[in-house]
Amino acid sequence: MDSSWVSLLPFLVVIPIAILSKQVQPGLFAGLILGCYLIQPDLFGGIKTLISYITVNLAKPNNIRMITFLYVFAGLISLTKMTGGIKGFVDLVGRRVKTKRAAMLLIWVSTLGTFNNPNFRIVTIAPIMKILKKRLPISSQKIGFAIDVTSNPVVVLVPIATAFVGYMVSLIGTALQNVGINDRPYTIYIRSIPFNFFSLVIIAMGVYYSFFKDLDNVSEGHDEKDPDAQKEEEELKKCLQAYEKDTPSKPWNLLLPLSIVLSMTLFLSWWDGHTQASGFIDAFVKADPLSVMLEALFITLIVSIFFYLIQRYSIAKLVTHFVNGGNELVPVILMLTLVWALSAVSEDLGFSSYIATHLNGWIPPALIAPVVFLLGCVLSYFIGSSWGTWGLLMPLGVTLAYQAGSNIVLVIGAIFAGGTFGAFASPLSDNSVALCSILEVPLMGYAHFKLKPSLIAAGISVILFGIASYF
Repeated sequence: MDSSWVSLLPFLVVIPIAILSKQVQPGLFAGLILGCYLIQPDLFGGIKTLISYITVNLAKPNNIRMITFLYVFAGLISLTKMTGGIKGFVDLVGRRVKTKRAAMLLIWVSTLGTFNNPNFRIVTIAPIMKILKKRLPISSQKIGFAIDVTSNPVVVLVPIATAFVGYMVSLIGTALQNVGINDRPYTIYIRSIPFNFFSLVIIAMGVYYSFFKDLDNVSEGHDEKDPDAQKEEEELKKCLQAYEKDTPSKPWNLLLPLSIVLSMTLFLSWWDGHTQASGFIDAFVKADPLSVMLEALFITLIVSIFFYLIQRYSIAKLVTHFVNGGNELVPVILMLTLVWALSAVSEDLGFSSYIATHLNGWIPPALIAPVVFLLGCVLSYFIGSSWGTWGLLMPLGVTLAYQAGSNIVLVIGAIFAGGTFGAFASPLSDNSVALCSILEVPLMGYAHFKLKPSLIAAGISVILFGIASYF
């Protein structure tokens, strides 16, 4: 289809619906429906086109592998939780905490065993910090801020063994394919990590707030319970009490799978690429990262299941918890499917060509990264989702950067940084909601508390993106 302003309509529909509904999926679905009817403007033809775009993109080998990775990874995390691996790890590192500084250090050190997923990290460390707070004079704000800083901003920077890396690489691959770039998406992701300025700056601020700035004089009056959330908190307490009572404490049920998946990912990365490489380091560059991570994950799953069976866990219980864990990522899998289909529809409508012809000169190349970052901050703050923001902005940002001759790696870093801002700062973020519920602090009060450092970090990031654009 020849490019025209019509190619912008799906994206113009997606963003306002996502902001108004506070959910990304409805906006993506509405944009996809509109795009399909623009391609095939008749009643049944539009629906047929919709189904075709979804099934064709869903059936692509890399996309199927990505969905499998996300589901299996979430299932494995659920098994480590059910078998007491998470509780055991927290107990192992928590016994020696006697001072405020040791408690804050625990939050940071525990990242080594819980960097796989932000929500996984929050439900692991927040309950133990809630218990430690009862005997140590630490403000809930200081605890919450340290946990928040070591959740999304850290996970987004880790290039292996996380629930994020596969999703991020998939988005990059789709966006690069749309503009005709054949570079390896994983390599581009690795190169973009130093340009996620927001994550790097907010982590540095987190170290300062944790160990050098005294927040313990902050009034704890804010920690009073919100009457409207009383029922939810009571239910949460019951869940936490059941978790503490019934779940065994077995740190090796987390440490073994974690060690296997990390070591196998590194070994298989070298093994997969060494026959095509000129040296040791080059082998990691030549490897197929998605295939490697999936193989490492399945090896870890098989070994872990045998390890749990030896401990007399029933196969039925293991299967149930594995499926329940995997099902938690079904909304993410749905979002990915819609992003893939919408990207394909937009390209068939001539989106990239229209950007190149009409919008290329509107934003100077040096300003694309700062503008994309600010747009990501606003969008992610209002929808509370880093993944949703990345899915919405990646096709647009990469296309703008490519057509304007800007630094694509820098712009990708800006997109990831903008999404991380909302996941960290927004009161709509599921991480913020979970953290405030466990620590029993009012959500809006805590969100207001961390907004100032978030805006400072964002301001510094804008300056850094502006400077980096000239190099």
